[in-house]
Amino acid sequence: MAGKHSGDSPPAEVLFERRGRLGVVTLNRPNAVNALTAGMASAMLEQLTLWADDDAVAAVLVHGAGDRGLCAGGDIVAIYRDMQGGGDATAGFWAEEYRLNLLISEYPKPYVAFMDGLVLGGGVGISAHGSVRIITESTRMGMPETTIGFVPDVGGTLLLSRSPGESGTHAALTGAHLSGADAVFLGLADHFVPSANLPALAEALENEPADAAVARFAGEAPDSVLAAQQEWIDACYSSDDAEEIVRRLRAFAGEGAGEAADAADTIETKSPTAVKVALASLRRASGLSLEEALEQEYRVGLRFLTGPDFREGIRAQVVDKDRDPHWQPATLAEVSRDDVESYFAPLGDRELKLSKERDNV
Repeated sequence: MAGKHSGDSPPAEVLFERRGRLGVVTLNRPNAVNALTAGMASAMLEQLTLWADDDAVAAVLVHGAGDRGLCAGGDIVAIYRDMQGGGDATAGFWAEEYRLNLLISEYPKPYVAFMDGLVLGGGVGISAHGSVRIITESTRMGMPETTIGFVPDVGGTLLLSRSPGESGTHAALTGAHLSGADAVFLGLADHFVPSANLPALAEALENEPADAAVARFAGEAPDSVLAAQQEWIDACYSSDDAEEIVRRLRAFAGEGAGEAADAADTIETKSPTAVKVALASLRRASGLSLEEALEQEYRVGLRFLTGPDFREGIRAQVVDKDRDPHWQPATLAEVSRDDVESYFAPLGDRELKLSKERDNV
């Protein structure tokens, strides 16, 4: 099967094998918490397309190598380097990745994702669009893009726009790491299985129908902290204006909601441009199909590739690791409505049309 290696050749970044009637995808970059590369996205797209038409495969499982997580997102160091040369490779990577996200959402067979450990950014895209989404006590999920001067993508704007009340807006703007229970509350996952039981569940999936196997191993998820905070989250994040959201958070903090103060402080450390564009992206995604949301995210993403904050955010968090980004502009008040609207303007011949792309798979 694809993904095997021998001799002195380096191990493949993603492995594929069939175990009984189960097709298994193993993300295989454990030292990078299985961060996605363009090659991994292309390989997954090709193999999942083949398995979709293979009667010998009844279900698909995706999991991550190592013990740190399913996937910590896209390889942002590679994106940073590519931005120095114009970002064309990143644009191609995103187009392929978004095609993969869409295929997963429409997959004709059970698509089981073990969302154990870290599941961030692009990791959400290859799991939360699946039909059987498993969290554990170790799950730490999030869309932390505003931290690096970017916005949720891989269909994340649509997923979070559908979360209860304004909980998805809170998750998007703060970029918070969430528990598995919070992921279930947000609508990003379905079932809780203790991490120690995942190997047995994987073995059961080789021969049993996915729904029966999961039902045998799944238990009740812990309580969601986010759900308990929904009252102040809904009250504060219902505005379409980021500055008003921060003002409301400060006001609620004065009434004893300390978590609201923490949220306000967190938002004010993020890229102001990313915060405002992320908020607009979520509002615009409401009512879109996943295909339309991905195309919108692609348009927005290419604009961030040419702006200063995405590059600066990656530099501060991952390259130099000084955790001291210098955003341009530096405050929410300096980001105008016109600035935000410019991120959604048509790209002309660079527009991503996923229906056309899929015809060429």
